Amino acid sequence: MKELNTKAELNVRLKTLWEVMSKGLLITQKVIPHIVKDVKVIEGDGGIGTILHFTFNPDVSSISYQKEKIVNLDENTHEIGLQVIEGGHLNQGFSYYKTSFQLSAIGEIQTLVSVKISYDYEPNSEESTHSMKTSDFMLSYLRCLEKYILNDA
Repeated sequence: MKELNTKAELNVRLKTLWEVMSKGLLITQKVIPHIVKDVKVIEGDGGIGTILHFTFNPDVSSISYQKEKIVNLDENTHEIGLQVIEGGHLNQGFSYYKTSFQLSAIGEIQTLVSVKISYDYEPNSEESTHSMKTSDFMLSYLRCLEKYILNDA
């Protein structure tokens, strides 16, 4: 198992960001509409075990869909973990792919988001290319989320 870690400071209050990330995953299509076409809950109530189906815009990605399961949701530590269980990254050479977000207040109106991506590859996959794209995408997503909360929500 391999790990990729990155961090971003967002100009959003911890409470607001946690509310959106833990209970508002369905807004992902509003946050990055150029990438995500649709998000649906196909099982669960938003807590641990909930399965989300993401449909991606065909003109942006070769990946048509991805199913993710909420495997960690901790209100006290402000941590949420999502594991890909079908499609998406699993069709791109990954045999395991999990993203964890840990939120920490770093001021009155700022939040540090620590992102940990745990993954494993099928033999003969191009690991370095996927790893860089993954890290860049996570930082881009967080910036879009910050903009959405500050301007559109």
